[in-house]
Amino acid sequence: MRRSKPVASDVQEIVDGVYRLCTLRPGTVPISFNQFLIDDEKPTLIHTGYYESYDLVRAAVAKVLDPKRLAYVVIGHFESDECGGMERFVTDSPGSVLVASEVGAAVNLAHWNYKGPVQGVRDDQVLELGRHRLRFLETPHVHHWDSLMLVDETTRSLFPADLFIQPGDQPPVITEDLTESMIGLYRGSGIFAHETPVRRVVDRIEELDPAWIHPMHGGSFKRDLASRFYQSLRSEPFAFNGTLMGRPI
Repeated sequence: MRRSKPVASDVQEIVDGVYRLCTLRPGTVPISFNQFLIDDEKPTLIHTGYYESYDLVRAAVAKVLDPKRLAYVVIGHFESDECGGMERFVTDSPGSVLVASEVGAAVNLAHWNYKGPVQGVRDDQVLELGRHRLRFLETPHVHHWDSLMLVDETTRSLFPADLFIQPGDQPPVITEDLTESMIGLYRGSGIFAHETPVRRVVDRIEELDPAWIHPMHGGSFKRDLASRFYQSLRSEPFAFNGTLMGRPI
């Protein structure tokens, strides 16, 4: 499949020290691709984008801080839009470490053509960045075996990777209920094998009660909109039902 070339990244500070870097791929892919940069004593990039997006994402990071200062590059799961630029970022930031779930580090990265440093993390482990404090949540099968989410305890921000996705070119912050389009995309793409693992994680997220949610695809949103997303994922069927990327299997 021929991919469209990414266009320039938009950079917006969403909440204190947390920046959304949004890269669009026009034409063939109906979603945006977000990376998140935390500006702190130990700067941290969450998601890298595709391999071919590296120059654009790096340029976006450079609008906030010198990319060579990155201390951590965090990937939520092993998929090209999550980690396609991982080696390039770590190589270009000599003091940086790649962070993945312990499962992802052991199963994927330990036997891949990646030679940089890796830190595998488990549920409830913490990274101290300076003012910001990241806590990890293991979320297997949402939507990969090795999936990981993060909570910045300083800003009460959740980084849920592909959960709470919204199609289209969304603004940095949304206030509209886009749950219907989210469920439609999940049904049409088939990225979740079953609702149960997702709903378990939704229960955990609601208990954590984040003030902000920063999806990898779409706009960030605040607590007052989050309940709509929680309820939609609890009440609507969205798991694989024989349709894969829009075609019946």
